[in-house]
Amino acid sequence: MSSENADAGRENEESSSVWDVVVVGAGPAGASAAYAAAVAGRRVLLLEKAELPRYKTCGGGIIGFSRDALPPGFELPLKDRIHAVTFSLNGKLARTRRSRRMLFGLINRPEFDAGLVEEAQKAGAELRTGASVVRVEQHGPAVPDRRTVAVVLAGGETVLARAVVGADGSAGRIGAHVGVKLDQVDLGLEAEIPVPATVAEDWAGRVLIDWGPMPGSYGWVFPKGDTLTVGVISARGDGAGTKRYLEDFIARLGLAGFEPSISSGHLTRCRSDDSPLSRGRVVVCGDAAGLLEPWTREGISFALRSGRLAGEWAVRIAESHDAVDARRQALNYAFAIKAGLGVEMGVGRRMLRLFERRPGVLHAVLTGFRPAWKAFAGITRGTTSLAELVRTHPLAQRALSAMDR
Repeated sequence: MSSENADAGRENEESSSVWDVVVVGAGPAGASAAYAAAVAGRRVLLLEKAELPRYKTCGGGIIGFSRDALPPGFELPLKDRIHAVTFSLNGKLARTRRSRRMLFGLINRPEFDAGLVEEAQKAGAELRTGASVVRVEQHGPAVPDRRTVAVVLAGGETVLARAVVGADGSAGRIGAHVGVKLDQVDLGLEAEIPVPATVAEDWAGRVLIDWGPMPGSYGWVFPKGDTLTVGVISARGDGAGTKRYLEDFIARLGLAGFEPSISSGHLTRCRSDDSPLSRGRVVVCGDAAGLLEPWTREGISFALRSGRLAGEWAVRIAESHDAVDARRQALNYAFAIKAGLGVEMGVGRRMLRLFERRPGVLHAVLTGFRPAWKAFAGITRGTTSLAELVRTHPLAQRALSAMDR
C-alpha cells in the first residue's frame, strides 16, 4: 500500500471512530436533538444514564407547541384529552371553564419519552443506556484534534464526537461544562394517586389548577385514566411549606384516603438572560440549558423545541473545520433560542411577578373575563403564545407594564 493510501486509510479509520453528534440525556430534549441530527444523515449516539423507560416527575401536559414539535407521524400516548379547566384560589372561588375543542392532552412520561427515543432510533441514532457521563473535554490528551470533543464515561471509557448536545437535566454535567447560570429555582412535589373508577369518571376530560398560598405557587390535578397526577410547585426555600400545601391540597380534594403509587419531587431551574448556551463544540438544550416557562414552569414544549434546534445546529458544528466556524454556528443556535424561546421566557417572568403580587386579580380575570379565557385556550392549543399576546394586545401590554413599575 502506498503511503498516500495508508494515510487515507488511517483517516477513514479515525473518522469512523468519531461520532458526528453525541447527545447526552434521552428525555424529550435529548431524543429530539438525536432525531434532528439523525434525520440529517449524521452518525448520532444517544447516551442515557438510566435504563428506559424511567419515571420522571412531570404533570405530563402536552400543549399545542409540544404537538407541533414532535416528529412527523408520532402518535401521542394520550391518557386523556382535556376540554375543561377548573380554576380555584387556594381552594376557594372555584369556577370551571369548558371548550368544545381539545385544549391539551395528558401523557405519562415513561411512555412518551420511550416513544421519542424510538423515533430517534428509527431515524438512525444509536442508543446506549446505563451510560453515565463524568465530564466533557475539549482540550488535553483525550482529545485527538481541535475538531473533536471527548465525552468521558463512568468507568473510564471515552467517546469522541465532532459535536455534543447536553440534554442531561438542570443538574447535569454538560450544563456545568458550558457554565449555565440559573436565575429561578422552584420545588415541585407530585403524587401519582390510583383512584376507583367512580372517582376517575368525575375527573375525565377536566383538570384543576389551584393558585396556591405562597407567592408564585400553584397546584394541579391531571387525570390519566385510573390515576390522578396531583402536584404543587413553589419557589425553593420553603420545602416544609410546599409539602404542607400538597398535603392540604390532597386532603381538600378528598383524596387523602388513597395511597399514592409514586411520590416524588424535583427542582426546576430557569436560565439567566445572560447564561451561555454553548462552549466550543458543546451546546445545551431543555432543562440542561435552564429553558422552561418561568410562570407555569412548563418544560416539555421548551425541551422539544430547543432539542430540535440543538440537533440541527449540532450538525452544522460537526461539519465545521475550525474553531471560528464552530463558534459561529454555536452563536447562531443561541440566537435562534433567544429570538424564540428567550422572548417567551421574558414574558413569562413578567407574568410570574404579576401572579406573585396579585393572584386574586389573575384568578378573577381568567374566570370572569372571556377574552382572557380565550387567550389561555389559545396558548394551550398552540395557536398563540404569551409573547404574541403581549405583542399584539395593547391591554396586555399596559397590564404588564403597570406591574413592572
